[in-house]
Amino acid sequence: MTSPSTPPTAPPDTPTPIPADASPTRSIATSPETVIEQRPARRPRDPFFDNAKFMAIVLVVAGHSIVNLRDVRIAHAAYLFVYTFHMPVFIVITGYFSRNFTFSGGKARKLITNLGVPYVVFETAYSTYHWAVGHSKFEISVLDPYYLTWFLMALFLWRLSTPVWQQIRWPVGAAVILSLLAGTTDLPKDLEMNRTFGLVPFYVLGLMLKPEHFEALKRPKARVVGAITLVLAFAFTLSVADRRMATSWVYWKAGNADMHVNNLVGSGMRLGLLVGAGILVMAFLTMVPAKRTWFTSLGGATLYAYLLHGFFTKLLEYMGWWDRPFLHTMPGVAATAVAGALLATFLCTPPVRKVMHWALEPDMSWAFVPLRRPRSV
Repeated sequence: MTSPSTPPTAPPDTPTPIPADASPTRSIATSPETVIEQRPARRPRDPFFDNAKFMAIVLVVAGHSIVNLRDVRIAHAAYLFVYTFHMPVFIVITGYFSRNFTFSGGKARKLITNLGVPYVVFETAYSTYHWAVGHSKFEISVLDPYYLTWFLMALFLWRLSTPVWQQIRWPVGAAVILSLLAGTTDLPKDLEMNRTFGLVPFYVLGLMLKPEHFEALKRPKARVVGAITLVLAFAFTLSVADRRMATSWVYWKAGNADMHVNNLVGSGMRLGLLVGAGILVMAFLTMVPAKRTWFTSLGGATLYAYLLHGFFTKLLEYMGWWDRPFLHTMPGVAATAVAGALLATFLCTPPVRKVMHWALEPDMSWAFVPLRRPRSV
């Protein structure tokens, strides 16, 4: 979930590309005193990416909804399956729409407005919420992201690194090596360094992708292959669910030492997760409708659902809701997942966006000096 105003499809800080067949900007002199600027029309948003983001946020919220029901085998398998690729989907799409990021005034301001400010707001809100229900002393640390806010911090740092990756000859390979090395190092907990370095290959992959790569995923044959891949992957996850594989692997929060494995095993596990998640991201994207649907317009507000749903899931946790026996049955798991999907949908709607616009898409023009416009030649 890229920034709220999308990006998501194109994120707020990404210029909309101009169609190849659009005529260049021209000046037409209608009189010696008058010059009219003819600007090419902007290319409309591609519904594919809005659809992808909405479908992904539904998986995110549904996954968070069943996290406390993993004593049920199907819930544990579904949780592992979804967590393997749901955030990589967002990260790849975010990287794709960050290809034109520079440190120019306008883009730098959007980085602060769309990521920096929401991060501070929700880091403060979640920390206060946690304290208010009596679970800890009141403590706010902007260097130690709480709960869902890690993604904003990581995305902020990834965006800043964009020009660096674009200068490297083999950026994806370099990012994979960096991810593996991060697992061998005892990184500080500040700034969620393990996640930031561990998941950076997906961001860099997105930076390197081109429109034709996504077009290939929209083909009917690709959809068949993608569906088969997802079914087989879930079947495999279900088959190993009884072994209670440590879910910490799919969180990307811990290094090899914290996972109690040596660097050889840990690096192999990380590499396997990177490859597996990459395959599942592509398979998932083949399932995304290429045309407008009833939920296309909701795809531009996925950051709202991402940052707001945690207040609901945490509230139920604080209330002891998950102790109810019915929830720990297959019908209970299914009902909870559906409720999570409905919550995600609701949090993407215009009324929610209108109420929470101040926190996720704030008007910060008052905080910046006026942009200098280039002088006309």
